[in-house]
Amino acid sequence: MTTDLNITEIFYSLQGEAREVGLPTIFIRLTGCPLRCTYCDTEYAFKGNNPISISDIIDEIKQYNTRYVCVTGGEPLAQINCHILLDTLVKDQYLVSLETSGSIDISEINPGVSIVMDLKTPSSNESSQNLYENVAKLQAKDQLKFVIGSRQDFDWSVDIMDKYPTDAGVLFSPVFDQITPTELADWIIESQLNVRMQVQMHKLLWGDEKAK
Repeated sequence: MTTDLNITEIFYSLQGEAREVGLPTIFIRLTGCPLRCTYCDTEYAFKGNNPISISDIIDEIKQYNTRYVCVTGGEPLAQINCHILLDTLVKDQYLVSLETSGSIDISEINPGVSIVMDLKTPSSNESSQNLYENVAKLQAKDQLKFVIGSRQDFDWSVDIMDKYPTDAGVLFSPVFDQITPTELADWIIESQLNVRMQVQMHKLLWGDEKAK
């Protein structure tokens, strides 16, 4: 049995989103995604053929002076060996986060991993792929993310929060160039929502530059 993963890129940067924002982090971006969200900013990760063994991945990331690792995509759970990678990273005492769309069952993810689950809003055109039973599986160490591209997305997200309560932290993030951060901030304040608003810090620093 091979333990290769198809990898788009491995790089070292500052975490631009979620709870660890601003912390030096190793990013392992897996190739492939079953979704085609309208606002996707990593389409370059949809396709590619760059198989790397998990042992070689671990060897590569040892050069970086941080314990924070983010496994992302694409959709990393679309590759079954992603679970082996996560298990290995946790065993090696990395502080691991996983960015997933929520369209694939999260039950088998190593409990030492912090899940950042991005439920798809209506403007993504992929909200029909959400597995809402995943929300109940999130814990306080995890985060539930909504990417907001319109007032409709905002209102939908509020309804989903009411329908599927969670102990996870909740993130609201504006779609880059569709609504302004100020608009989203005003909506959150007016609605008195107990959520964390975030912007994509890496885009503010480096735009759409890859490996940043």
